[in-house]
Amino acid sequence: MDVDDAAAVCGDVIDTISDVVVVDRPVLETVLTGVLSRGHVLLEDVPGTGKTLTAQSFATALGLSFNRIQFTPDLLPSDITGSHIYREETGEFEFAEGPIFANVVLADEINRAPPKTQAALLEAMSEGQVSADGTTYQLPDPFFVIATQNPVEQEGTFALPEAQRDRFIMKTTLGYPDSEGMRTILDRRADRTARTPEPKRVIDGETVPRLQDVPERVTVDGSLREYMITLGEATRADGRVEVGVSPRGIQRLFEATRARALVSGREYVAPDDVKAVVADAFVHRLVLTSKATVQDTSPATVVDDIVDRVEVPAVAVD
Repeated sequence: MDVDDAAAVCGDVIDTISDVVVVDRPVLETVLTGVLSRGHVLLEDVPGTGKTLTAQSFATALGLSFNRIQFTPDLLPSDITGSHIYREETGEFEFAEGPIFANVVLADEINRAPPKTQAALLEAMSEGQVSADGTTYQLPDPFFVIATQNPVEQEGTFALPEAQRDRFIMKTTLGYPDSEGMRTILDRRADRTARTPEPKRVIDGETVPRLQDVPERVTVDGSLREYMITLGEATRADGRVEVGVSPRGIQRLFEATRARALVSGREYVAPDDVKAVVADAFVHRLVLTSKATVQDTSPATVVDDIVDRVEVPAVAVD
Protein backbone atom coordinates (compact mmCIF):
# COMPACT_ATOMS: atom_id res chain seq x y z
CA MET A 1 0.00 0.00 0.00
CA ASP A 2 1.50 3.36 -1.03
CA VAL A 3 0.89 6.78 0.49
CA ASP A 4 -1.84 7.77 -1.99
CA ASP A 5 -3.78 4.55 -1.43
CA ALA A 6 -3.43 4.86 2.34
CA ALA A 7 -4.54 8.51 2.29
CA ALA A 8 -7.63 7.53 0.28
CA VAL A 9 -8.48 4.84 2.84
CA CYS A 10 -8.04 7.37 5.67
CA GLY A 11 -10.40 9.77 3.90
CA ASP A 12 -13.01 7.04 3.47
CA VAL A 13 -12.73 6.08 7.15
CA ILE A 14 -13.20 9.68 8.30
CA ASP A 15 -16.13 10.21 5.88
CA THR A 16 -17.85 7.05 7.10
CA ILE A 17 -17.52 7.98 10.76
CA SER A 18 -18.58 11.60 10.07
CA ASP A 19 -21.87 10.27 8.70
CA VAL A 20 -22.58 8.65 12.06
CA VAL A 21 -20.91 10.76 14.75
CA VAL A 22 -21.56 14.49 15.00
CA VAL A 23 -18.00 15.56 15.76
CA ASP A 24 -15.65 18.04 14.12
CA ARG A 25 -13.57 16.38 11.41
CA PRO A 26 -10.19 17.49 12.90
CA VAL A 27 -11.02 15.54 16.08
CA LEU A 28 -11.64 12.37 14.07
CA GLU A 29 -8.38 12.98 12.20
CA THR A 30 -6.59 13.19 15.56
CA VAL A 31 -7.98 9.84 16.70
CA LEU A 32 -7.08 8.25 13.36
CA THR A 33 -3.59 9.73 13.70
CA GLY A 34 -3.28 7.84 16.98
CA VAL A 35 -4.35 4.59 15.29
CA LEU A 36 -1.84 5.03 12.46
CA SER A 37 0.91 5.80 15.00
CA ARG A 38 0.23 2.56 16.90
CA GLY A 39 -0.53 4.69 19.94
CA HIS A 40 -3.42 5.22 22.32
CA VAL A 41 -5.69 8.25 22.70
CA LEU A 42 -7.04 9.88 25.86
CA LEU A 43 -10.35 11.71 25.50
CA GLU A 44 -11.07 14.19 28.28
CA ASP A 45 -14.67 15.25 27.97
CA VAL A 46 -17.96 15.49 29.81
CA PRO A 47 -20.52 12.67 29.47
CA GLY A 48 -22.87 12.70 26.49
CA THR A 49 -20.51 13.96 23.79
CA GLY A 50 -20.35 10.72 21.79
CA LYS A 51 -17.14 9.11 23.02
CA THR A 52 -18.49 5.55 23.02
CA LEU A 53 -20.10 5.92 19.59
CA THR A 54 -16.85 7.37 18.21
CA ALA A 55 -14.79 4.43 19.48
CA GLN A 56 -17.32 1.88 18.19
CA SER A 57 -17.45 3.60 14.81
CA PHE A 58 -13.68 3.49 14.41
CA ALA A 59 -13.65 -0.22 15.22
CA THR A 60 -16.43 -0.94 12.72
CA ALA A 61 -14.92 1.18 9.93
CA LEU A 62 -11.55 -0.52 10.36
CA GLY A 63 -13.03 -4.00 10.60
CA LEU A 64 -11.72 -4.51 14.15
CA SER A 65 -13.17 -6.12 17.29
CA PHE A 66 -14.39 -3.78 20.04
CA ASN A 67 -14.91 -3.97 23.80
CA ARG A 68 -15.95 -1.34 26.31
CA ILE A 69 -14.71 -1.46 29.92
CA GLN A 70 -16.49 0.68 32.50
CA PHE A 71 -13.89 1.61 35.10
CA THR A 72 -15.16 1.74 38.70
CA PRO A 73 -13.45 1.96 42.12
CA ASP A 74 -14.07 -1.75 42.78
CA LEU A 75 -12.70 -2.95 39.43
CA LEU A 76 -9.95 -5.56 39.86
CA PRO A 77 -7.03 -6.18 37.48
CA SER A 78 -8.42 -9.63 36.68
CA ASP A 79 -11.70 -8.00 35.63
CA ILE A 80 -9.71 -6.44 32.78
CA THR A 81 -7.08 -9.00 31.91
CA GLY A 82 -8.96 -12.20 32.64
CA SER A 83 -8.18 -15.06 35.03
CA HIS A 84 -7.67 -18.80 35.24
CA ILE A 85 -10.78 -20.82 35.94
CA TYR A 86 -11.03 -24.48 36.89
CA ARG A 87 -12.69 -26.78 34.35
CA GLU A 88 -14.18 -29.67 36.25
CA GLU A 89 -14.63 -31.76 33.11
CA THR A 90 -10.89 -31.65 32.32
CA GLY A 91 -9.53 -31.21 35.82
CA GLU A 92 -7.36 -28.34 34.61
CA PHE A 93 -7.22 -24.56 34.93
CA GLU A 94 -7.98 -22.63 31.76
CA PHE A 95 -7.36 -18.95 31.07
CA ALA A 96 -10.54 -16.98 30.41
CA GLU A 97 -9.73 -13.83 28.46
CA GLY A 98 -10.92 -10.52 29.86
CA PRO A 99 -12.40 -7.62 27.88
CA ILE A 100 -8.91 -6.23 27.18
CA PHE A 101 -8.61 -8.89 24.46
CA ALA A 102 -9.97 -6.81 21.58
CA ASN A 103 -8.46 -4.68 18.84
CA VAL A 104 -10.15 -1.49 20.02
CA VAL A 105 -10.81 -1.08 23.74
CA LEU A 106 -12.78 1.82 25.20
CA ALA A 107 -11.54 2.40 28.77
CA ASP A 108 -14.45 4.49 30.01
CA GLU A 109 -13.76 6.84 32.94
CA ILE A 110 -10.32 5.35 33.39
CA ASN A 111 -9.48 7.57 36.37
CA ARG A 112 -12.19 5.91 38.50
CA ALA A 113 -10.17 2.70 38.80
CA PRO A 114 -7.65 2.26 41.65
CA PRO A 115 -3.91 2.44 40.84
CA LYS A 116 -3.44 -1.35 40.88
CA THR A 117 -6.05 -1.78 38.15
CA GLN A 118 -4.60 1.11 36.17
CA ALA A 119 -1.21 -0.65 36.36
CA ALA A 120 -2.70 -3.74 34.69
CA LEU A 121 -3.90 -1.56 31.83
CA LEU A 122 -0.49 0.12 31.66
CA GLU A 123 1.21 -3.22 30.89
CA ALA A 124 -1.31 -3.89 28.15
CA MET A 125 -0.81 -0.44 26.61
CA SER A 126 2.98 -0.44 26.74
CA GLU A 127 3.79 -4.10 26.04
CA GLY A 128 0.80 -5.39 24.10
CA GLN A 129 0.43 -8.21 26.60
CA VAL A 130 -1.08 -9.07 29.96
CA SER A 131 0.16 -11.25 32.81
CA ALA A 132 -2.01 -13.58 34.86
CA ASP A 133 -0.73 -15.99 37.50
CA GLY A 134 2.81 -15.77 36.17
CA THR A 135 1.86 -16.43 32.55
CA THR A 136 2.05 -13.83 29.77
CA TYR A 137 -0.61 -13.60 27.08
CA GLN A 138 -0.27 -11.58 23.87
CA LEU A 139 -3.05 -9.17 22.97
CA PRO A 140 -4.57 -8.98 19.48
CA ASP A 141 -2.68 -7.02 16.82
CA PRO A 142 -3.52 -4.25 16.23
CA PHE A 143 -4.34 -3.14 19.76
CA PHE A 144 -5.62 0.37 20.44
CA VAL A 145 -7.00 1.96 23.61
CA ILE A 146 -9.33 4.95 23.64
CA ALA A 147 -9.59 6.05 27.27
CA THR A 148 -11.96 8.68 28.64
CA GLN A 149 -12.00 10.77 31.77
CA ASN A 150 -14.36 13.45 33.04
CA PRO A 151 -12.54 16.81 33.45
CA VAL A 152 -15.16 18.20 35.84
CA GLU A 153 -16.21 15.51 38.33
CA GLN A 154 -13.21 14.54 40.48
CA GLU A 155 -14.86 12.89 43.49
CA GLY A 156 -14.01 9.22 43.75
CA THR A 157 -11.31 9.38 41.10
CA PHE A 158 -7.63 8.40 41.04
CA ALA A 159 -5.35 10.66 39.04
CA LEU A 160 -3.51 8.88 36.25
CA PRO A 161 0.19 8.47 37.08
CA GLU A 162 2.73 10.19 34.84
CA ALA A 163 3.90 6.85 33.45
CA GLN A 164 0.42 6.02 32.22
CA ARG A 165 -0.28 9.47 30.79
CA ASP A 166 2.99 9.16 28.89
CA ARG A 167 1.69 6.00 27.17
CA PHE A 168 -1.03 7.98 25.41
CA ILE A 169 0.28 9.40 22.18
CA MET A 170 -2.41 12.10 22.25
CA LYS A 171 -4.99 13.68 24.46
CA THR A 172 -7.91 15.51 22.91
CA THR A 173 -11.58 16.36 23.39
CA LEU A 174 -14.63 15.81 21.22
CA GLY A 175 -16.22 19.06 22.34
CA TYR A 176 -19.84 20.11 22.02
CA PRO A 177 -21.48 20.08 18.58
CA ASP A 178 -22.32 23.42 17.00
CA SER A 179 -25.93 24.48 16.39
CA GLU A 180 -26.11 22.70 13.06
CA GLY A 181 -24.68 19.53 14.55
CA MET A 182 -27.10 19.67 17.47
CA ARG A 183 -29.99 20.07 15.03
CA THR A 184 -28.83 16.93 13.22
CA ILE A 185 -28.83 15.00 16.50
CA LEU A 186 -32.33 16.18 17.40
CA ASP A 187 -33.70 15.42 13.92
CA ARG A 188 -32.39 11.87 14.18
CA ARG A 189 -33.98 11.51 17.61
CA ALA A 190 -37.33 12.98 16.53
CA ASP A 191 -37.98 10.52 13.72
CA ARG A 192 -38.10 7.19 15.53
CA THR A 193 -39.19 5.36 12.38
CA ALA A 194 -35.99 6.34 10.61
CA ARG A 195 -33.00 4.13 11.10
CA THR A 196 -30.07 5.73 12.91
CA PRO A 197 -27.01 5.88 10.62
CA GLU A 198 -24.56 3.09 11.26
CA PRO A 199 -20.90 3.01 10.29
CA LYS A 200 -19.90 0.69 7.49
CA ARG A 201 -16.73 -1.30 7.25
CA VAL A 202 -14.22 0.43 5.00
CA ILE A 203 -11.40 -2.13 5.26
CA ASP A 204 -10.92 -5.47 6.99
CA GLY A 205 -8.90 -5.81 10.16
CA GLU A 206 -6.05 -7.63 8.42
CA THR A 207 -5.37 -4.50 6.34
CA VAL A 208 -4.92 -2.21 9.36
CA PRO A 209 -1.31 -3.30 10.14
CA ARG A 210 -0.39 -2.59 6.50
CA LEU A 211 -2.01 0.82 6.84
CA GLN A 212 0.00 1.47 10.00
CA ASP A 213 3.22 0.66 8.14
CA VAL A 214 2.74 3.44 5.57
CA PRO A 215 3.73 6.40 7.85
CA GLU A 216 7.17 4.77 8.11
CA ARG A 217 7.71 5.88 4.51
CA VAL A 218 6.73 9.51 5.15
CA THR A 219 9.87 11.68 5.11
CA VAL A 220 10.74 14.21 7.80
CA ASP A 221 13.28 16.92 6.99
CA GLY A 222 16.23 17.24 9.37
CA SER A 223 15.30 20.81 10.25
CA LEU A 224 11.84 19.64 11.34
CA ARG A 225 13.38 16.95 13.51
CA GLU A 226 15.46 19.63 15.22
CA TYR A 227 12.31 21.75 15.55
CA MET A 228 10.52 18.94 17.41
CA ILE A 229 13.49 18.44 19.72
CA THR A 230 13.62 22.18 20.45
CA LEU A 231 9.91 22.23 21.28
CA GLY A 232 10.32 19.32 23.69
CA GLU A 233 13.39 20.80 25.38
CA ALA A 234 11.62 24.15 25.71
CA THR A 235 8.98 22.51 27.94
CA ARG A 236 11.72 21.44 30.35
CA ALA A 237 13.28 24.89 30.43
CA ASP A 238 9.99 26.73 31.04
CA GLY A 239 9.81 28.09 34.59
CA ARG A 240 6.16 27.12 34.91
CA VAL A 241 6.90 23.43 34.28
CA GLU A 242 8.14 21.02 36.93
CA VAL A 243 8.30 17.96 34.64
CA GLY A 244 8.61 18.55 30.91
CA VAL A 245 8.24 16.30 27.89
CA SER A 246 10.31 13.12 28.02
CA PRO A 247 12.38 11.73 25.13
CA ARG A 248 9.52 9.28 24.56
CA GLY A 249 7.16 12.23 24.22
CA ILE A 250 9.31 13.83 21.52
CA GLN A 251 9.54 10.50 19.71
CA ARG A 252 5.76 10.15 19.84
CA LEU A 253 5.40 13.66 18.43
CA PHE A 254 7.64 12.58 15.55
CA GLU A 255 5.47 9.52 14.90
CA ALA A 256 2.26 11.54 15.12
CA THR A 257 3.48 14.12 12.60
CA ARG A 258 4.18 11.41 10.04
CA ALA A 259 0.73 9.90 10.54
CA ARG A 260 -0.85 13.36 10.31
CA ALA A 261 0.94 14.02 7.01
CA LEU A 262 -0.43 10.72 5.70
CA VAL A 263 -3.98 11.65 6.72
CA SER A 264 -3.44 14.91 4.79
CA GLY A 265 -2.32 12.94 1.74
CA ARG A 266 1.36 13.90 1.75
CA GLU A 267 4.57 11.88 1.57
CA TYR A 268 6.44 14.42 3.68
CA VAL A 269 5.90 16.23 6.98
CA ALA A 270 5.27 19.97 6.83
CA PRO A 271 5.60 22.49 9.71
CA ASP A 272 1.81 22.66 9.82
CA ASP A 273 1.69 18.95 10.71
CA VAL A 274 3.87 19.61 13.75
CA LYS A 275 1.71 22.55 14.81
CA ALA A 276 -1.46 20.50 14.30
CA VAL A 277 -0.46 17.73 16.72
CA VAL A 278 2.06 19.23 19.16
CA ALA A 279 -0.51 20.38 21.72
CA ASP A 280 -2.35 17.04 21.70
CA ALA A 281 1.00 15.22 22.00
CA PHE A 282 2.54 17.40 24.76
CA VAL A 283 -0.17 18.81 27.04
CA HIS A 284 -0.94 15.65 29.04
CA ARG A 285 2.76 15.01 29.60
CA LEU A 286 3.45 18.28 31.45
CA VAL A 287 3.46 18.63 35.22
CA LEU A 288 3.26 22.28 36.25
CA THR A 289 4.81 23.86 39.32
CA SER A 290 2.65 24.60 42.34
CA LYS A 291 2.96 28.31 41.64
CA ALA A 292 1.74 27.92 38.07
CA THR A 293 -1.17 25.77 39.23
CA VAL A 294 -2.22 28.34 41.84
CA GLN A 295 -2.11 31.00 39.13
CA ASP A 296 -4.50 28.88 37.02
CA THR A 297 -1.94 28.37 34.29
CA SER A 298 -2.88 25.45 32.06
CA PRO A 299 -0.49 23.09 30.29
CA ALA A 300 -2.17 24.05 27.01
CA THR A 301 -1.21 27.69 27.59
CA VAL A 302 2.40 26.68 28.21
CA VAL A 303 2.55 24.66 24.98
CA ASP A 304 0.92 27.47 22.99
CA ASP A 305 3.45 29.97 24.35
CA ILE A 306 6.35 27.67 23.45
CA VAL A 307 5.05 27.14 19.90
CA ASP A 308 4.69 30.91 19.49
CA ARG A 309 8.26 31.69 20.54
CA VAL A 310 10.16 28.81 18.88
CA GLU A 311 11.10 29.74 15.34
CA VAL A 312 9.59 27.53 12.64
CA PRO A 313 12.23 26.28 10.20
CA ALA A 314 12.00 26.80 6.48
CA VAL A 315 11.58 23.46 4.74
CA ALA A 316 12.41 22.91 1.11
CA VAL A 317 9.90 20.66 -0.66
CA ASP A 318 10.96 18.84 -3.84
